[in-house]
Amino acid sequence: MISDKQTNAVYLAEGLQHYMPAFKRILDELDSARVHLHTLPLTKSKKHIWARDYMPIQLDKGRFLQYAYHPDYLYGFEDFIPDYKGICKEMNLECVTTDIIMDGGNVVKCGDKVIMTDKIIKENPMRFYKDLLRELENHFQAQIVLISRDRYDRYGHADGMVRWIDGNRVLLNNYADFDPKLGKELRKELSEHFTVEELRYGTNKHLKINWAYINFLQTEKCIFVPGLGIEEDQMAVEQIQKFYPDYNVRLVRDCWDIIKDGGALNCVSWNILADEPEWSPEEA
Repeated sequence: MISDKQTNAVYLAEGLQHYMPAFKRILDELDSARVHLHTLPLTKSKKHIWARDYMPIQLDKGRFLQYAYHPDYLYGFEDFIPDYKGICKEMNLECVTTDIIMDGGNVVKCGDKVIMTDKIIKENPMRFYKDLLRELENHFQAQIVLISRDRYDRYGHADGMVRWIDGNRVLLNNYADFDPKLGKELRKELSEHFTVEELRYGTNKHLKINWAYINFLQTEKCIFVPGLGIEEDQMAVEQIQKFYPDYNVRLVRDCWDIIKDGGALNCVSWNILADEPEWSPEEA
């Protein structure tokens, strides 16, 4: 399975252009960091910007896992579901298919492990728990580590809760600041498999919107952190840089318009390992 730190190409939905000027700032940062950028076909609608959730999981360089993207939070709002099979076909992606219902945002790849929230069980009630985990592990060729979902997050995604650092280390969001009970529960669950590091913000007022910082976009050399235009922006960048010392950690200023609609930079991107040309000196 291809991890984020191996990826060299980023895809964004065309509909993200509806979020100006945040879209322009994302493009500028990716271009400045010399990241290969592409757009996804058939995604012009503003409703289809959440590329992470419906695009397939890259298993190896030329093979992807296409799952069923029919989340319960979109019942009655099916126009938010793009023609994801058509997108994959138009891009000539070689996909292994499964009828397991899940979101890409609930898949945090950690080397030989994958972290998912227990939302995956709720969305697949016709499968026995052990059978579901066994099937997922066969697809990913990785151990599934289930954690409790954030009860205030209707999407049930893991990528706004925890991210892989390296080896057996993961970075947990700042639950100690705004939900200590859940933070304690998550630390206990994760500590069975990982060494847990944590984000913290030394401010008097703890905003739950701080979850967005951990929803960064990571490629092979860079980490792009969504900015909120508040004092915690710099704190987040400094902490993430400390945990990822080998990366160029960059702040994408003022992503508020995207974040207020329910996602951040990992949510609106799809990054893969692809055959991309080397950057020429003229492009550097």
